[in-house]
Amino acid sequence: MVTRRVHLSFPRERVREPVIYNLGKRFDLVTNIRRASIENDTGWVVLEISGEPDNLERGFDYLGSLGVHVDPVERDVVEG
Repeated sequence: MVTRRVHLSFPRERVREPVIYNLGKRFDLVTNIRRASIENDTGWVVLEISGEPDNLERGFDYLGSLGVHVDPVERDVVEG
């Protein structure tokens, strides 16, 4: 099992969808929201994701197919 921290930027049409829930459920991943800002038409989340490497890659592909932009986070923005 591996853990990655990523910054997700959501397009307007995905802000109201349960994208993070579906990510965890469909790909057997554990998600931990570290920080977030969601408005009516924009949103971003810093997310810690744990799971098997293949499941992580499939999950990132899924996010990309939804138009969610994924960037790696080098440090934990909550802990410093």
